Amino acid sequence: MNATRRRADATENRARIIEVARTVIARSGEVKLNAIAKEAGVGQGTLYRHFPTREALFAEVYAYDVDELVAAAPALLTEHEPLAALRLWFDRVIDYARVKRGVFAAVEAGVQRDLVAHSHGPIGDALTALLVAGKADGTIRPDVDARDVILLTGYLSRLDEAEWDTRARHLLELVVDGLRRRD
Repeated sequence: MNATRRRADATENRARIIEVARTVIARSGEVKLNAIAKEAGVGQGTLYRHFPTREALFAEVYAYDVDELVAAAPALLTEHEPLAALRLWFDRVIDYARVKRGVFAAVEAGVQRDLVAHSHGPIGDALTALLVAGKADGTIRPDVDARDVILLTGYLSRLDEAEWDTRARHLLELVVDGLRRRD
């Protein structure tokens, strides 16, 4: 096997490990690395070559979700009116918060602080773009900012799994209704 193919395999393995870990973290309170390796179709050595510690894997899963969430805001604004884009972005926030809850439950407090520092700036910027667009077209009230919305949505990572499906989307609809400009 040539070096280029080996690198491609390594890249594919890494991406598969991250995706499986994300799924496992979102659905389960107990995360075992050997189960992630098995489900990803790689050996434990491959997993540890890419992620030498649990925390390294969880941090990568979390960073991946932050990047996906941030990239979604401008894409949604090109395809939808600002209020609709915000609603669709909040749908993604629900998935992000489920993974965030699982990651935070699995990592130590010091790593959690690093993850929060990585996410709040970019997520705040993405949310600001959505809010600015909504204010410009008159659908979002002028007295809100990204920090308000981040504080309001922070509870999602604390919802119990048993009430996730019935509450997460409903609660974000309440937030959207509260953000809507009323004349």
